[in-house]
Parts: sequence; C-alpha cells; structure tokens
Amino acid sequence: MTDPRQSTGGILSTDVLIIGSGPAGASAALFLATYGIDHVVVTKYRWTANTPRAHITNQRTVEILRDMGLEDDLRSQGVPSAMMGETVFCTSLTGDEIGRVRSWGTHPARRADYTLASPVENCDLPQTLLEPILVGHAAERGSRIRFDTEYIGLEQDDDGVTVTVRDRLSGHTYPIRARYVIGADGGRSTVARDIGLPFEGEMDLAGSMNIVFHADLSRYVEHRPSVLYWVLQPGSDIGGIGMGLVRMVRPWDEWLIVWGYDIDGPPPEVDDEMATKIVHDLIGDDTIPVTIRSTSLWGNNKMYATRYRSGRVFCAGDAVHRHPPSNGLGSNTSIQDAYNLAWKLALVLGGQAGEALLDSYDAERAPIGEQIVLRANKSIEETRPIFDALGVTGTDDPDQQLANMRARADNTLEAAEQRIALRKALETKEYEFNAHGVELGQRYRSGAVVPDDTAEPAYDRDPELHYHATTWPGARLPHCWLGRGSDRVSTHDVTGKGRFALLTGICGEAWVQAAATASAELGIEIDAHVIGPGRDLTDVYDDWARLREVEESGCVLVRPDTHVAWRLHELPADPAAQLTAALATVLARH
Repeated sequence: MTDPRQSTGGILSTDVLIIGSGPAGASAALFLATYGIDHVVVTKYRWTANTPRAHITNQRTVEILRDMGLEDDLRSQGVPSAMMGETVFCTSLTGDEIGRVRSWGTHPARRADYTLASPVENCDLPQTLLEPILVGHAAERGSRIRFDTEYIGLEQDDDGVTVTVRDRLSGHTYPIRARYVIGADGGRSTVARDIGLPFEGEMDLAGSMNIVFHADLSRYVEHRPSVLYWVLQPGSDIGGIGMGLVRMVRPWDEWLIVWGYDIDGPPPEVDDEMATKIVHDLIGDDTIPVTIRSTSLWGNNKMYATRYRSGRVFCAGDAVHRHPPSNGLGSNTSIQDAYNLAWKLALVLGGQAGEALLDSYDAERAPIGEQIVLRANKSIEETRPIFDALGVTGTDDPDQQLANMRARADNTLEAAEQRIALRKALETKEYEFNAHGVELGQRYRSGAVVPDDTAEPAYDRDPELHYHATTWPGARLPHCWLGRGSDRVSTHDVTGKGRFALLTGICGEAWVQAAATASAELGIEIDAHVIGPGRDLTDVYDDWARLREVEESGCVLVRPDTHVAWRLHELPADPAAQLTAALATVLARH
C-alpha cells in the first residue's frame, strides 16, 4: 500500500482517491479506512453539509453502519422510528387536517415486517449530523481528508489515474496520483462528465426551494409526531397547485420547508421576509417567532447513469442517480453504493481478487440506481390522485378549489364518494412512505454471484412494498436472531466485517475444514459458523432453519457486504473443492 504522505516523482500518491465528502464519499472513506486501504479524500467545501438535506436513514443503511460499529452514534443523534410516522396532509399546521398516512413501518400491520427483516430500526438523521459521524470515524481510522480542495480534471493510463486539484485557499494547483478514483461529487458531477458516463432522463423538471428555520411548533405537531407535514394551500403566490412541505429536522423546534417555484421563469429572490411569510402561511399562525437559518434553490431531477465505471474511475451516489427526495432513498443508496464498491477495491488492491471483480460494481448498482430514480419520481406522480379527490385539479379558481376541498365534509352522496376517493388516493402513498421491498429487497446479478441453478423466488406480495427474505444467490442475507452464549446476535452480526462468511448446520460441519482449506488456498478470510445445539451459535427460535432454504448439511456463503455469494443445498463429496471453486469465481480468480 502506498503511504499518501510520501510522493513519487514529486506527486502525491495513494491507492484510492475519493472526490467528494457527502454520504457516498464520506462512507467510502469510512469503509476503506476500516478495511485498511490507503486513500485520500478531497472536497471543495470547507466542511461537511451545511443544510439538513437528506434525513431518512433506512434499515439497510443502519445495518451497514452497525457493521462499521457506528450504530450507537446514529441512535444517540437520530430521531427514533416511533416519532417519524404520522405523515400528515393538511391545509396548514393549525388548519384542516385532510388525512394521515402511517409511514416508515409504523403501522401496526407493517411493524412486524420491519421487525422481522432487520436487527435495527430506521431513524431520521439529518445530513448535517450524519456526515460528521462518517467523516470523523473515517479520519480516526486513517482517512486523509483535504477540505477546500477542488477537483479540476483527470487523466487515466494503464497503471492509474492522475487527478489535478486546486487548493481553494492558496490557489495552488497540483496532481494526485491514484490507482483508482471514486467520483462522489454530487448531482452535477464533473467526474461523471469527464469520464463520459452515459445517462438517461432529464434534469431540472421542477423548481424547489428549501427554507431552514427555527420555531417551536410543538403545540401543533407533538400529538401527531412525524417527519413530514404536507400542506395544501390553493391560491398561494408560488408553488403551482399550492403544495408545500414542512419537514422536521429536530423535534420540535428545527424545521425545513420545501416550496415550489416555476423553474421556467426567473428564480425567486428569497429574502428573510419572504421566507418568514411562507413559513407563517404553512404553519397558519403569523404570531409564531421564526428565525430563518438559510434558503436555497434546487431542481427536481429524473436522471440515472446506465454505467458507473470507466476504466479506473468509478462514480457513486448522486453523481449517478439524480432524483427528488421522495421515498428517502438518496443518501441511503449513496452509502450502499460505497459499501458495495469498497470491499471489492480492498480485495483487488490486496491482490486477493482479480481486476474483473470490479466489473460487478457496475452490474449490481446501476440497476438499483435506475430503480430508485424511477420510484422517487413515480411517488411524486402518485400525489395527483389526492388533488383529484379533493377537487383542486378541475379548476384554476382558488376559491372554487377551497370550496371543493371543504365539500368532502358534507352529508351528500357526492361528498361520500369524494371521501372514498380520498381514502384510496392516500393509500397509494404507501409506495412512497413504506416501500420496504425497495429498501431491502435488492437482488444482484453479476460475476460476483454464483447461481445455484434454482429459479429466482417468486414474490407473493408486492415487491416494492414488501421485503421477501431469501438466501437465493445475490440477495441480501436474511436476518434472524441467533444465540451466542447468553447473548442474542443477528445473522448480520456474524457476517460482514470485511470478510466472507459461511453458515451451515451440524450435519454440515465438514464445511468448517473446507472453509479453512479455501481460505489458505485463496489467501482470504472466511468465518465459518456452525449453527445448532451445543455449538457457538444456536438457532434459538428455529428461524434460521426456516429461512436458510438449504438443508442442514448445506451452506450459505455470504460476501463482505452481507449479500449471498453462493449456496449449496447439501454437503457434497468434496466440499473444499466446491467452495474454493465458487469463491474463485466470485473473486475473478480464474
């Protein structure tokens, strides 16, 4: 490994250069530092995020950060799941409540799905708090992070990448030499542009503004705790149909408002007076003291890269999937991109895997990026039936729109039909606020997955709304609780940690020696676990027996990112040969 403090031929050099320190870049640094990979991070900003943009932290991301030993940090600073879920639709925080949608798994009927699927709960953690956690632990573990350092350009050759950067304080321009580069420089990525990644979709479909403010709103929201309060106000000065969002940042005195504007016209000049008026209008009380902290404008996008790699340069996060914040998928998918890539880079740089392993990053993550971009945009489209049911789309007259909204309270046949339509329209928001299958149900197909000649398991429930646990190769390892002495541990606690793991039963104990043989031959770590009575791990509820989908003598091989690499249903005559061959395929060691 190269020491980044040393230079070669007067050029600063490192194994991996990360461009950007947002959720994708900061988490990539954390993962590489944890795996002992030499790297440097450069970011043009003076510090981490200055506005609380991303915030929903789903179960998969919490699992990943639990693997990194950061779960306690998330719990200490995040708003817990129980306080996130009363998503409200109203005319103002003090006005008429149109309806509520239980969100993020808080509905009693959905709570079990979330509890059974993962050892962790989701939480709400603003980007302003998440990024310092990621950056701080990355630096503590060896990351070298250069703030105020701007990416200028790059050139690739057969052995590496030369990146030109500029110190924004001194103006000094200098090169950094890296074996690989990760472009995590956001939704206007210059790295993605420079390496010619192909994209589909459009940018700037609609305009939005963020207003971050402090105000004590506890009397209006504490009885219906939520992350999101959607406010519909026909006739408002800006924002099209008049839909705004009041988003909790910290309960219940720090908030962020999202309000629309016509992106085809000149951008609005949002001063404190205008921002305060918008805040008071959406609250419905102009006597509430408000302190405006910041305002910003941004565009809603629908664009995704169809390829994430060009040579030795990879892109991750918003650089390759650009979409509105619906579904809360942005920072989660960005962190998951980095988690997928980091262990592969670590093994290739360590000489334990072939270069072709890196091709699987593209194959596995690009379909996920497309899925979440389309899902987030579809969630916006699914709001229209609410407008239709309320009668605000059939006329441009604000007074008539308001009258149509109030009419749903009438004792008439028409009003009864309107109430039914509204109930059905609100039910469609399940796909925005409870898309559990999108969050956890990712199934990879690539050279880093060895099929077992079984058909992909069918979905017996909606695959976007519901997670379907399976050990089918490529799927995320199912969670269940195991016993270890007097402790309870998840299947996810005995896997991950930057290593391959093998799970088997008592009749498959021969797999332990097979794992040792494969480990010695391939030069990689494999944690082999026998699950059963009298062993280190016990199947306390028999849940693993129900979930594993192989015989007790079979095995499930789990990758460092806790996705299933391969499985065999029964113990073969030569388990060491079978396991070694499967691992060699995953590692591109042919």
